[in-house]
Amino acid sequence: MKSARPKAYFYLLLTAIIWGVAAVVIKFTFRGISPLPFLSYRFFLSAAIALISFIFIKPKLPKNPVLIIWIIIFSLLSTVFSLGFLFLGLEKTTVLNLSLISLIGPLVLALAGVVFLKEHMTKREKIGAAIAFGGALFTIVEPILENGGGWGSLSGNIFIALSLVSDVAGVIILKKLLRDNISALTLTHISFIIGFLVISPIYLTRYSLSDLNRLVTDLPLIYHAGVWYMAIFSGTIAYTLRAKAQKTIKVEQASLFGYLATVFTAPLAVLWLGEQITPLFVIGAMIIASGVFIAEFKPSKN
Repeated sequence: MKSARPKAYFYLLLTAIIWGVAAVVIKFTFRGISPLPFLSYRFFLSAAIALISFIFIKPKLPKNPVLIIWIIIFSLLSTVFSLGFLFLGLEKTTVLNLSLISLIGPLVLALAGVVFLKEHMTKREKIGAAIAFGGALFTIVEPILENGGGWGSLSGNIFIALSLVSDVAGVIILKKLLRDNISALTLTHISFIIGFLVISPIYLTRYSLSDLNRLVTDLPLIYHAGVWYMAIFSGTIAYTLRAKAQKTIKVEQASLFGYLATVFTAPLAVLWLGEQITPLFVIGAMIIASGVFIAEFKPSKN
């Protein structure tokens, strides 16, 4: 187990880097393609990769119908709901707000580990989590405090929070499925196949096949690259790396790497997208950072 832990940390580090860039890539790609076509295209690529992979790896699926149901629930939470809410949120709010709200993700995940996986959380961690949650709530309602009527950005922030909750629920189920020796890669591939099967009918109710043809032929290459990044790197690769890491270490330990994504997301949002840091954003960041510090700082024992 000890020898496997450094490998798990490396997987989570790579995942944090990939997902730290992903939010900025999504927001940038929205300049060329709207959320539903983007998400449909992304799921199509991930599902195609999954089906091709299954030809070679011959996945071993569980025969227990209960486990199959849990795999479907995991897939819906980790792809359809988590990514669906994420895309809806980023359409309406800023990447900077996402980076702040996402900071409570590791704490939510650690708390879920306590409730559902019987992992331990100290009183100090609970206090810090409560402060961080307060800061996240402040960030979510920031659009109203900023101008008295930023309902679009408010709904975007709420969607981001729902995405975070969906992802955490998916991770808890993932942990249970991994304990039943189901392959991390198989779970990732199945989740994207199910995601495609759910999203594609929704796409076809809004767009025609001719719209799909125009999407593929007329979309500039730079925006195609954004979709490919989300499907291949932020999708198949990152989800598999996270699943492999979760099999080795506790949820609480894995959750700490969630903070690293913001190290990449926030600077890129300012430098690449030109987003502005407002005074209220700074206040929210300070509240969340203080809560995270209280929760995660471990005083040395002399």
